[in-house]
Amino acid sequence: MEFQRIGVVGAGVMGRGVSQALAMHGMDVLLVDVDAEALDAAREEIRQGMRMHGLFGREAVNADECLPRILFSTDMNCLAEADFVVENITEQAALKEPLYHRLDTICRPDTRIAANTSVISITKIGSWTKRPDKILGMHFMNPVPLKPVVEVIRGHHTSEDTLAVGKAFLKQMKKRAVVVSDMPGFVSNRVLMLTVNEAIWTVQDNVARPEDVDRIFKSCFGHAMGPLETGDLIGLDTILLSLEGLYESYNDPKFRPCPLLRKMVDAGLLGRKSGKGFYEYA
Repeated sequence: MEFQRIGVVGAGVMGRGVSQALAMHGMDVLLVDVDAEALDAAREEIRQGMRMHGLFGREAVNADECLPRILFSTDMNCLAEADFVVENITEQAALKEPLYHRLDTICRPDTRIAANTSVISITKIGSWTKRPDKILGMHFMNPVPLKPVVEVIRGHHTSEDTLAVGKAFLKQMKKRAVVVSDMPGFVSNRVLMLTVNEAIWTVQDNVARPEDVDRIFKSCFGHAMGPLETGDLIGLDTILLSLEGLYESYNDPKFRPCPLLRKMVDAGLLGRKSGKGFYEYA
């Protein structure tokens, strides 16, 4: 099974990372977004990511060879040519539902669609299409080109054949799959969002400064990043949306977003993507 042309929907942080990783592994990418400016920004960020890739101890990448493999487009109809589609838009069901209706009509009947989501039910996403057996979840981690494992989610109707196709697709990206069942937040975000949220509560309650919270996790537990650094990397707006999704899904107060998180998002302090969150970024 060989994949050549991959559709990527959404030119945000995750869509850019997925596109970069695909192009670096020789696949042609159809990167689609409704926002032309987001596509322009994606082109420059992907070019920079390819040039910097070798600095992370990985094999150097020739951006001039890889970048032309990506078609940047606002026309979703180009996805009719895709062998496989990865959807990466904002974590809001109200936005995803109409998108999946369109994908279902544009994509070939045999095309599998992976939702790169961290909290929205894959079973629900499948219900928005006439091909629920060909819908699966792929929760890529950020930064996508550097992370070796992807959390793959099996929806209620996801077929064994679709799971096999998804694993083959990831293998071509040089990534491994860990398959989990469909519950909101799955494994990674159900646990991680609680940790990040509780770390923010400790800052709000003046228990510790952000750098001290993160230092404890790095120095005492050997984590590569602390929870607040992780929140900044993911994007605090995404953290808030994820917590709201988990709170709504489980109706459990343990997922209630910390007021400080809401305040920072309202202030535009989103983390790395905005240049400032719990830390400042050049």
